[in-house]
Amino acid sequence: MPLLAGAVDVDAVMASLSSARRVFHSEADFQHAFAWVLHEVEPSLNIRLEVRQDKREYVDLFCFGPKGRTAVEFKYFTARWDGTDSATEKFHLRGHAATDLARRNFVFDIARLERFCASGRATNGFAIMVSNDRRLWEPIVSRRVARDQEFRIDEGRALKDVLRWGTEGSYFDANQRELAGSYSVAWRDFSELNGPAGDFHQLILPVEQRAQGVTRQD
Repeated sequence: MPLLAGAVDVDAVMASLSSARRVFHSEADFQHAFAWVLHEVEPSLNIRLEVRQDKREYVDLFCFGPKGRTAVEFKYFTARWDGTDSATEKFHLRGHAATDLARRNFVFDIARLERFCASGRATNGFAIMVSNDRRLWEPIVSRRVARDQEFRIDEGRALKDVLRWGTEGSYFDANQRELAGSYSVAWRDFSELNGPAGDFHQLILPVEQRAQGVTRQD
């Protein structure tokens, strides 16, 4: 797997992170914790959060050094969970109902990172999701064609080519995305906590520079 800023193994960062923080209060908490661990692993890297790209876009994390520049987008989608990660710190995670939007927005992150890499702003990127909602990684058994059918990120899926949002008679052009690369979905364990929905998984998809760019879609 490609490295963060050409210097750090992203799997090593996530392993250290899961040891230090098995659960997060929010997506912003996840971003900050990742940046903290990355700095501990490689203090020489420059690490920035919420870096503005243009009038409407920001990248969640940007890290750079003499060997490369990496953009990272994070998603933290949770099912309801209440518990503690230590003797004193309590967590009350709310349940996010819209799994279709979680899938769509994760694919949007991949397409955004492809554009950043194609433009030369980054030498590579990572789309990272942590979730305790098994509806994201378990295959959906249904005869009904859902509007997020082509955006599914359950285990074993391949995200590639043109992904269209919607069903027949309900097509939303603004939500279509064309991916330059092919991305194999492989979820892995992140942490295991007590109680219902205490099983957290992670999905990491690397994005690399390619010879041909992709068309921007906003």
